[in-house]
Amino acid sequence: MKIEDIIKTTAILKNSKRIILNVLYAQNVLNEKFNEFLKPYELSSEQYNVLRILRGQKGNPANMSLIQERMVAKTSNTTRLVDKLLLKELVTRQVCTENRRKIEVLINQKGLNLLQELDPKVLDHEQHFAKNLNADELEQLNTLLEKYRNQ
Repeated sequence: MKIEDIIKTTAILKNSKRIILNVLYAQNVLNEKFNEFLKPYELSSEQYNVLRILRGQKGNPANMSLIQERMVAKTSNTTRLVDKLLLKELVTRQVCTENRRKIEVLINQKGLNLLQELDPKVLDHEQHFAKNLNADELEQLNTLLEKYRNQ
């Protein structure tokens, strides 16, 4: 379905506007579906992102700056996200021994177990949205989105 049909406009849109509307609409659809399967776990997509970042540290602690740097949504309040993960007992937090102003965060076994349970659901989510494109089209879409984004 064309974006003009979705937003119910009869106006002729320039391609520059159409691509922005398409990207924003696609982002909303992806987020809605992603949040649907996170909801039973009482986890937001940003909290999930923090857990993934921490798992990627392979047992090494991450400070707030590193987590913020690797977040998909750069506007997220990292301290608040970590606090919520602490309340859910999915991570641990301690003061850095070398620099007492730094807080180090580690994913714990409960957090790792949760990610392991979510991994197949995330894979299904990714495959669901990729199913209408072949491998070449997926590669081309990635290339075009990266080119479009890197201004």
